[in-house]
Parts: sequence; structure tokens; C-alpha cells
Amino acid sequence: MSDEGVWTLIESDPGVFTEMLRGFGVEGVQVEELHSLSEEETAGYNPIYGLIFLFKWRPGEDPIGEPVDTSNVFFAQQVITNACATQAIINLLMNVSDTKVKLGPVLEEYRDFAKHIDPASRGLVLSNCEKIRQVHNSFARPTFYELDLNLPPSEDNYHFITFVPVGNKIYELDGLREFPLEVSTIPEGKSWMEVISPILTERMRRFNDGDIMFNLMAVVGNMMEKYTKRREEILEGKITFPSTDAMYDELAVVENKIDEEGHKLDMYRRENARRRHNYLPFIIEILRILAKEGRLVPMVEKAQLNARQRLSRESKRQAQQN
Repeated sequence: MSDEGVWTLIESDPGVFTEMLRGFGVEGVQVEELHSLSEEETAGYNPIYGLIFLFKWRPGEDPIGEPVDTSNVFFAQQVITNACATQAIINLLMNVSDTKVKLGPVLEEYRDFAKHIDPASRGLVLSNCEKIRQVHNSFARPTFYELDLNLPPSEDNYHFITFVPVGNKIYELDGLREFPLEVSTIPEGKSWMEVISPILTERMRRFNDGDIMFNLMAVVGNMMEKYTKRREEILEGKITFPSTDAMYDELAVVENKIDEEGHKLDMYRRENARRRHNYLPFIIEILRILAKEGRLVPMVEKAQLNARQRLSRESKRQAQQN
């Protein structure tokens, strides 16, 4: 089956999204997973340019904000399947005004072409951007079978939406809607995270109560660049410390952060390399050898027996508890 024009499903993982942004040519940002919106967890990521919320979609889910047809927010509707994650991140990045963030030629070309057309047309242009599609698809797990696109959709439909500040407003960008949703105004003297955190925390609480799966990620500044710049400022004497010991203590903390960040980025690269590698021929060859040696069927039967025994023990344990 030809993959021309096809967008494949990718994992919701900060390592995937961070390296995908590198593939687009974006500089100055990375993606981090957040387990909460507490000040303790988010303070270290300043600046936070936007939030990406993944959740199990349900019909009739009430939006947080009100629809607004505004020209100062870049918003593209979703017109194809499996591109929801990439579209959410691109919608977010198109609204970042920080000069430290460089979109790179691929996204700059898309933005310049799409900025004067309507949201549905922007989504269509995005779906036909071959370079973006190729980078997106490069993070899909390889398969050796053809997908039946005529199968009915799964009941577990997961959806990405974005929360992003533009001017003194916070918007929810949901590719399944016609317009951006205005969530709140940012009062003078407050950060956008101070405003969105309690609103989104309440939504997460409702999802927890309803046993609805969700995941939260943040698009933040490049942490390695941040820590490296901090180290340079310390070594060049641009930061005043009460004592020499205090300076060396801070330098040790920053060096440790740089090491941790480097280890994390290396882990991302290794994990993404494993995602891209096709293990199926290797697995099939092992099964073929086991079958040839007459060991495959006994191993399968033993595994089935072990599974039945575990199930029996679990059933007895639950019966005793009741």
C-alpha cells in the first residue's frame, strides 16, 4: 500500500515531540511532560509557551472558553486523521512571539503561506505539506502489514488540544472546532500560567473523577541553552554572589542540571531510534527457527498454561477478598 498522503499514528511522548520539532528545524524550545500544574513543578520551566492536553475524547464535552473569530490568533482546523498531535504543536508555535524561538524554514514557509487564509484552508495546506508529513511519519513504529482504513473507528478516541497566551488573552485551540476558544483574560501583574493553572487543574480533576485518561505536556524554552547560559554568566562574573562558596555551590547545581539534560536528550535519541527500527523480521526469523527445531509449539503451550494458572490464582485471590 502506498503511503502517499497518509499520516501515521505517533506516540504521545515528550521525546518524540522534542525531536520532531528538531526535524522541522525549530530552535529554542522543547517539550516536557507535566504531572501537575503546581508552582513547584512548573517554576523550573520558565518560560512556558503553551500547554498540550491529550485526553480521551467524549461526545458533548463542554469547552472551557467561548468561540471567537479573531485575526490575531493563528488557528488551523484538523482535516485529516492521525495528525492531531503535530497540528496541536504547530498551532501553538505559530502563536509564540518570543524572538528566542526560531521556527525554521519549513514552518516559516507554512506560516507565511497560510496566515491570510481561513482555519479550514490552513488545515488543508498543513495536510498537504510533504516535509511536515515526512517528519511526522518518521516517528511511527514500523509495521509489516497493511492497515485496513475501512475498519470502524475505535471507541478509544484520543484528542490533543492546545492552550496558549496571545496578548492578554488565553486561548484553547481545538482543531475539531471552527474557531479558537477564548478561555480567560490575563490580569495585569499576573502570568498566564497563574491564570490557566486553576482552570485546567479543575478539568483534570473532573477527568480523574470520571476515570478518563489524559496527559499534559508543556512547550518550554530550550533547557540546555538556559543552563549553559547560566553557567557562562557565573564563570564570567556577571552574577553577584554573597561568597565564593555560594558561587561554587550554584555552579555545581548548574553543572548537574546540564548533565541531567544531556542524559535526557541522549535517552530521547536512543528511544526514538528504537521506535524507528523494524524488529519484525528479527522476531519472525526467531519464530521460524524455533518452529524448525520443534520448540515453538511446546513453548506456546507452556505460556498458555502459565497464563491460565495466573488467571486462576488471581480469581481465587479476589474471591477470598470478597
